[in-house]
Amino acid sequence: MSIFEYNGSALVAMVGKNCFAIASDRRLGVQLQTIATDFQRISKIHDRLFVGLSGLATDAQTLYQRFVFRHKLYQLREERDMKPETFASLVSAILYEKRFGPYLCQPVIAGLSDEDKPFICTMDSIGAKELAKDFVVAGTASESLYGACEAMFKPDMEPEELFETISQALLSSVDRDCLSGWGGHVYVVTPTEIKERILKGRMD
Repeated sequence: MSIFEYNGSALVAMVGKNCFAIASDRRLGVQLQTIATDFQRISKIHDRLFVGLSGLATDAQTLYQRFVFRHKLYQLREERDMKPETFASLVSAILYEKRFGPYLCQPVIAGLSDEDKPFICTMDSIGAKELAKDFVVAGTASESLYGACEAMFKPDMEPEELFETISQALLSSVDRDCLSGWGGHVYVVTPTEIKERILKGRMD
């Protein structure tokens, strides 16, 4: 078993019309044993920028603290919030500087630019970025997420339809992966509001 699969995870971000959604499962396990069913994988950096961290849970928590620290330094120096593209470059640099003993995480970054244009991206554990215009996935359920998102995604969805699509994609994918699941956590972010919802899924 790969160390990336030790805790299990499922992460997906999807683009809509001037909005985006980011969703994750809620299971924290040690291989096949479930430890917690309310684990938080998605974190808010600021009102228009979210990061999800799949992979090893301990490294995910360490990385999140480093991201917050670096973003606060940026806010003090620049007196503004970081743009999603800038944050993606920061995350990439933080991961790459530890490339010989990497953080065992695969981040998913989703944000809105100043022009309300959604930005999503994922990267591997040493910071190689993968940009997309429709959706990005990460975690142990990534293979089934690719299939579900490929089938369900359509461009320029409104926030409610986007929520429905990403939720169905997530729930149907984690049922095909025994290391992730136990419900879902979805954020839908528009220029004016953030909607956070908890999904109930199969509890096995």
